[in-house]
Amino acid sequence: MLKGIGVSPGVVVGVAYRVESVLGAGEPQSLESAAMVPGEIARFDRAVEETTVELETFVQRIALELGTPAADIFKTHLQMVNDPEMTARVHAAIEKKRLTALSALQSVMNAYAAQFARIDQDYFRERVTDVRDVMTRIGSHLTRKPGPAENGNGATESHAGEEPVILVAHEILPSQAMSLGNLAIAGIVTETGGSTSHAAILARSRGIPAVSGVDGIMNDVVAGDLMVVDGREGHVIVRPDREATSAYRKVQREFFLLKDRLVANRDQPAVSCDGTHVEVLANINNLADAQAADSVGAAGVGLFRTEYLFLTHHDVPGEEEQYEYYRQIVLSSPNKTTTIRTLDLGGDKTVPYLGRRNEPNPFMGWRSVRIFFENPKLLVTQIRAILRAGRHGKVSMLFPMITTVEELRRLNTMVKEAKSNLRREGVPFADDVKTGVMVEVPAAAVCIDALLRETDFISIGSNDLIQYLVAADRDNPKVAHLCEPLSPSIFRIINMVLEACQRTGTPVTVCGEMAGQPRAALVLFGMGLRRFSMSPAFVPQIKALIASVTTAQAERFAHHVLQLSTSDEIRAYLSERLHEVSAELEAIDFA
Repeated sequence: MLKGIGVSPGVVVGVAYRVESVLGAGEPQSLESAAMVPGEIARFDRAVEETTVELETFVQRIALELGTPAADIFKTHLQMVNDPEMTARVHAAIEKKRLTALSALQSVMNAYAAQFARIDQDYFRERVTDVRDVMTRIGSHLTRKPGPAENGNGATESHAGEEPVILVAHEILPSQAMSLGNLAIAGIVTETGGSTSHAAILARSRGIPAVSGVDGIMNDVVAGDLMVVDGREGHVIVRPDREATSAYRKVQREFFLLKDRLVANRDQPAVSCDGTHVEVLANINNLADAQAADSVGAAGVGLFRTEYLFLTHHDVPGEEEQYEYYRQIVLSSPNKTTTIRTLDLGGDKTVPYLGRRNEPNPFMGWRSVRIFFENPKLLVTQIRAILRAGRHGKVSMLFPMITTVEELRRLNTMVKEAKSNLRREGVPFADDVKTGVMVEVPAAAVCIDALLRETDFISIGSNDLIQYLVAADRDNPKVAHLCEPLSPSIFRIINMVLEACQRTGTPVTVCGEMAGQPRAALVLFGMGLRRFSMSPAFVPQIKALIASVTTAQAERFAHHVLQLSTSDEIRAYLSERLHEVSAELEAIDFA
């Protein structure tokens, strides 16, 4: 049994499906005979040609959208792709060592990396990243085959039979997470990350058990291994014996029966025992999530993360494409109610067409609105698309990563100018789209009164707020335990924001993962929160929780929690209260 961090509740027994990088560290693959060499060289040359066409398109599109400086990175990559020396080295590795094109490419990339690493100048050492980017791009064309064996992202088919599939990876990047959507995944295990990592968010959005932070799991699991994933306790069992397999299959059946019972409340409003109404909304990444939110009975979409559209694109989506996608999202959202967050790129969500900066701590660096103040055209294009999509439902626009009032004023000016330009151009748009601030930087929470004078609504992003408050990277397993939702500091700062919103009558939502955790939700409800937004899979359980408690009970719980000094005390107290209110919901709480 291996121990990690339980990040999405439930139990599943299934077989391992390993996700490797396109250019992984596996053993070099050799050709079966010399007769295969010409064909393999031709395959490599085709991949280079396809990569060249792809990059040429990028250069034109990025230059148009972001300007020449941003496009220069791809011009450099084009030179690397068409470097005769690189081509000659790969050809030689195929001819002389009889390696496959992919293994030959890996060999050449390693040689370049070692060569640059020996040069005592930062500029050349940093070029390793560019080399890896180019080689990986060529490698993706080499592995782009039809059929289930490969999906173009380095994932290799490893399962057989009717057993559920358990995804096993070192990490899952946001762009990978979206591309894995078509796989019938029943569980996820990763070496890195915590409860708010992207693997965790992906798992919870789809209601599947997951464990993160399992050190060395990629060394312990081979393709097709039977595994058990316990997403509540954080346990992973590789190659369980017959007795353990039978026991966990029984728990798995009970878990899914409970989920099926809870979904029955989809058409019921979220109302407490004493009649207090609550809006239970959904966080979504794409169209499928919007449809899932509607199917489980969410009242609307409280957070649409637009960056996933950009992460799955090789270049910048234009205004028309964004508008059409947002329109579909709005029409598919419950009650056509959607809060659209502007781009929150940076940190671990990066796209090559914005360039790269070697930052010691990217989560606290050049990200989100900070990027787009340097690339205003990109943000203006998105603002225009959102305003136009607002005609098709009740749409709000949410700005992430706000730190100062000055930033908010600048954004509000950009929205005002976008409306004026659309009006002058005769392009239809919704003039009543509300604009809001995502409170996830502690500075914004501390200065909440000043922000409230400049905005229509507030959304509290608890995932980032927690990691910034405790100065711990939520995706780093060494410190992920500090990103504890049930902590005195996070409850007190959220309470401070809620009280400020209540004084001014400003609508406020908690749209981080806390909103979908029963123990945390009890406290938030008791603090006066009436708008919760969460992964669609958690909507039924929070509706059931609200229906099981009175407002006075929840207020009493919240008051007591705010007097406690440690996370352990809060966890123990809320575990008792949750059992008191709804014992069956204990099985699916993971906070």
